Amino acid sequence: MGSDQVTEVPTSRVALVTGGSRGIGLACARALQLAGDTVIVTYKNAAPTELDGPTGTKPLVALRCDVTVPTDVEGLFEQIEGTHGTVELLICSAGITDDALLLRMGEERWSNVIDTNLTACYRVTKRAIAGMIKGRRGRIVLIGSVVGMLGNAGQTNYSAAKAGLIGFARALSREVASRNITVNVIAPGFIETDMTSSISESQREAMVKNIPLGRLGGPNEVAAGVSYLTGPLGGYVTGSVLAIDGGLGMGY
Repeated sequence: MGSDQVTEVPTSRVALVTGGSRGIGLACARALQLAGDTVIVTYKNAAPTELDGPTGTKPLVALRCDVTVPTDVEGLFEQIEGTHGTVELLICSAGITDDALLLRMGEERWSNVIDTNLTACYRVTKRAIAGMIKGRRGRIVLIGSVVGMLGNAGQTNYSAAKAGLIGFARALSREVASRNITVNVIAPGFIETDMTSSISESQREAMVKNIPLGRLGGPNEVAAGVSYLTGPLGGYVTGSVLAIDGGLGMGY
């Protein structure tokens, strides 16, 4: 192989984005839609209001799925495989927060965040990986967080789940690399989403003060990382953590 080796990818692949109804997940889905892929997004409560993309692209396919329920996940894949074919791209973006100091964190609050942000990722990835291994190709991107490396007071559950994604991805990348499957994590910092839009101006100023680039990021900037890792130039990247955080976590 020469130094300019580029991995060939099909012009249209079947992509699944969990938690793709809004925010970062929806931005990732839109990026894959622009690339010409058939993109299925999952939602738990509300589907995206606009499924069509620019002229010439395929509409997003929105399917309800609670990723914490095994039968929901199995039904999701059966529906996708029966209609569209094997999932070749998987973006795990479904996640929740439920913050509290550890001394005030009950079992349910801990379990709900771990189940949604980490265990559900195991469940969806395990179901997708079988088809990828058979087809001898696939790209998996897990949406983590800068707090998975830095930690954040009041978020022991969320930080633990996001840190767990890194170990999960690195172990899995070693298992499936010989089948031409890559597994990576994107670790966003503070991103402009529904969550950050509800914070006070003083809280926003405090957040921005700690970011070297001096601003919050946008969902499309995270989606650009997904485009890279799932595109032809990302074929030699696996087991990595791509920080998109304005420099917040540099040095970890």
